[in-house]
Amino acid sequence: MKYKLVICEKPSAARSISAVLKATEQKDGFFIGDDYIVAWCTGHMLELAAPNVYDEKYKKWQLSDLPIIPQEFKHIPSKGKSAQLKILKTLINRDDVDCVINACDAGREGENIARRVLEYAKNKKPLYRFWASSMEDSAIKVGFDGLANGEEYDNLAAAASCREFADWIVGINATRAFSCLYGETLNVGRVQSPTLALLVKREADIVAFVEVPFYVPYLAAKHDNGNGSATCFSALGEKFADEESAEAVVAACRDKKVTVHLVERKEKTLSPPKLFDLTELQREANRRFDFTAQETLDYAQSLYEKALISYPRTDSRFITSDMKDIVSELVELARKLPEYDKLEYTPNIDKIINNAKVSDHHAILPTNKGIHADISALHKGEGNILKLVVGRLPCSVAPIHRYDFTTIILKCGDHFFTAETKYLIEMGWGAIDVYSRDEGDPIDFSLPEFTIGQELKQDGVIVKEGTNTPPRHFTDSTLLGAMESAGATDLPKDAERRGLGTPATRANLLERLIKSGFVVRQKKNLIPTEKGKNLIAVLPDALTSPMLTAEWEHKLCQIQRGELSEAEFMNGISAFIKTIIAENNVPKPEYLSLFKSGKPRNETLGYCPRCGESVREGIRGFFCDTQTCGFKLWKDSKFWTTKKKPLTADIVTALLKDGRVALTGLHSENTGRKYDATIILDDTGEGFVNFLMKFTKGA
Repeated sequence: MKYKLVICEKPSAARSISAVLKATEQKDGFFIGDDYIVAWCTGHMLELAAPNVYDEKYKKWQLSDLPIIPQEFKHIPSKGKSAQLKILKTLINRDDVDCVINACDAGREGENIARRVLEYAKNKKPLYRFWASSMEDSAIKVGFDGLANGEEYDNLAAAASCREFADWIVGINATRAFSCLYGETLNVGRVQSPTLALLVKREADIVAFVEVPFYVPYLAAKHDNGNGSATCFSALGEKFADEESAEAVVAACRDKKVTVHLVERKEKTLSPPKLFDLTELQREANRRFDFTAQETLDYAQSLYEKALISYPRTDSRFITSDMKDIVSELVELARKLPEYDKLEYTPNIDKIINNAKVSDHHAILPTNKGIHADISALHKGEGNILKLVVGRLPCSVAPIHRYDFTTIILKCGDHFFTAETKYLIEMGWGAIDVYSRDEGDPIDFSLPEFTIGQELKQDGVIVKEGTNTPPRHFTDSTLLGAMESAGATDLPKDAERRGLGTPATRANLLERLIKSGFVVRQKKNLIPTEKGKNLIAVLPDALTSPMLTAEWEHKLCQIQRGELSEAEFMNGISAFIKTIIAENNVPKPEYLSLFKSGKPRNETLGYCPRCGESVREGIRGFFCDTQTCGFKLWKDSKFWTTKKKPLTADIVTALLKDGRVALTGLHSENTGRKYDATIILDDTGEGFVNFLMKFTKGA
């Protein structure tokens, strides 16, 4: 018997696919049936090796070694994933497996995850690609009925590799260069740094903001309705920078007659909201529920894996023409829900169709299962996201929202005052937009009919003071919007990708900025720290401009279409980083005082037992250069303070070199006496670092 091996990105996807393929017998790391073996990755199984894997000398960070540009990149198993990787390698090379089907997420990174595993296993068997935007049974069946030859996705894999390699080259070299120059670990990234620059620029604008008052004359008027009642309203005059000028207008208009100078009435409309792409879903969830971008992505990914929504990591807000019938069915199902049955209309599906604006994936849609899901049975966050996605579908194809907008200009003496109002004509899609109903009806009352020259009764005129408002701090929502549009006006009009990063990567990037200590989240606001401000101060414009990542994304799209070679792209990256290193090989004296040391980077005390990178002394302890590694030796650790033995650089050097250090004069909490012992570094590779003791003299 021969099997087809299906490799999924996550266990949840493997469960969904194995059920459809009737591969229901679970083994260690995979499912098996009569025709299929369905196995899974757990995200990225392999990662690019650290520089010291290429050469031991790179353990030490030195400007003289830069730039580091490997001739051939090496991958190593990601931490904690060796066991499942071994299972995948064994399955790929089984004699009874005749082909491999890549069923990882349908996108650039999903392609990369599977290709790395296949390279690791030295796969020689035919490769096919499963591509679907939903984990519903029907979508899975369609996907397997239309499997593509794996070669059709070679360009996508090439773009993924180029993105991975280029980020490594720029990140490793720029981080080491500026860290060495300024004596502090300064993480640099081609998307991270321009994003941080947006935050730093906004913070500078807020700090530099100067409150400036202004003064506006307000005129109150009455319209006699002819039935013993009157309609009162106010109109605004010209804005003045000084109070005296505004008061002069008030004095000139006091007790003067008021006439209607101009009446302009227009019908205006608000088009239905478009379907969600990931960025807009994250922005909406941040506005409505205070979810961070990462939380929204996690909830959406979980809903996708439960087959309740379509693939969430999309940058499109449209569907394709061939989806019209199935989306029409979904709309009708959604319209039967109590929340969305309050409006009679014929859905305009054509409004959400645009083949040219759908690349890898269409907009986020609820599935049939998602529309019928019991939201109360889900995690609250998942329920809120599903409610957004389901509710957006009927709204997007509903009639426009129509209202009357009237502008009235009044004349009093020689001065003019303006009043504006709007009045609902047709609620349209707003009638079924759950969240606009939650916020209340924004429509003002309708003013009476006016005629030019009509005289109104003045009801007083006063001056009101106001001030200009400072720029607002970025939130997840507004920063995602800024990232999406960054550099857009400077790119070619036909550039497919604009802005910083992609919808799939932006959330993780925001969290990385916070984890690296460059940004803090205060309630909803994202605030750059002093460390973040200092980093942007010393980086060249080439590394903080959104143009770098925007140009990369444009070229990566060209690679996906086969219009640009990998070699041409990578040669450009190498030339770029060589220029950066050449032009930034000495610190700028005026910036040295911004950093804690004010001198070249602290010397290496030894090398991390977890990842091999350098360990250096900080204010509170000794830390690995790779912040995500987690290796830390705290100076105020209870282990050392109770023994009344300060943890010094010499002790750490010995521990890192030999794994142990002999110490004398240790204090016993129990007896109060002194004793000698050998301290042994006992690190499991995860969590806190532990120590063991081997006694040499009794206490």
